[in-house]
Amino acid sequence: MRFVNNDFQENKEPTIGAAFLTQKCNLPTRTIKFEIWDTAGQERFASLAPMYYRNAQAALVVYDITKPSSLTKAQHWVAELHRQASPGIVIALVGNKTDLASSGGEESSEDADAAPAAEGEENHEDNTDARRVPTKTAKSYADEEGLLFFETSAKTGQHVAEVFTAIANAIPETSLKGPRGVGGQTNLGRQDDARVNLGSARAEGAKEGCAC
Repeated sequence: MRFVNNDFQENKEPTIGAAFLTQKCNLPTRTIKFEIWDTAGQERFASLAPMYYRNAQAALVVYDITKPSSLTKAQHWVAELHRQASPGIVIALVGNKTDLASSGGEESSEDADAAPAAEGEENHEDNTDARRVPTKTAKSYADEEGLLFFETSAKTGQHVAEVFTAIANAIPETSLKGPRGVGGQTNLGRQDDARVNLGSARAEGAKEGCAC
């Protein structure tokens, strides 16, 4: 995971169930310790996800900008978070793999006319823009739902740290104090070292890893 280990594995195996990681984020006025539950995005693990994000103060939903179907899956996860997670949870929608897109955040006219890639297939050649989800499409949805929105590259590290800094800044101080229950403890060890339970759902398919 790029944020935790500053590492990227091209062929990382998909998460089985959930993985637990921790990392600190230093803000000007406080230090936030993220306790991250990286949940599998595959449908067969969907029933397990709520036990990890139900008491979370924040959630990170990742989709693949080269696969429109992954944004649809991400929208499903957002709906589930609104339905089952704690009221006031901070949700960030993150489009991954910007390293495969040309600059500007939009498809070229040629790419826009091309048929979208089927699930599990690649629809791009070397030296072409692989983006299939325009930035404005995902950003518009995020704005409608009141989500934080970023596009990142786990491979290069672009904007990964900024995502977690924005989440840390968006969490109200009051939600960082007091017990949160199983998997969501937020008792302060020190005044400036708060724990944040963060759920991370990936909507990129069984062979895709967000790695961010």
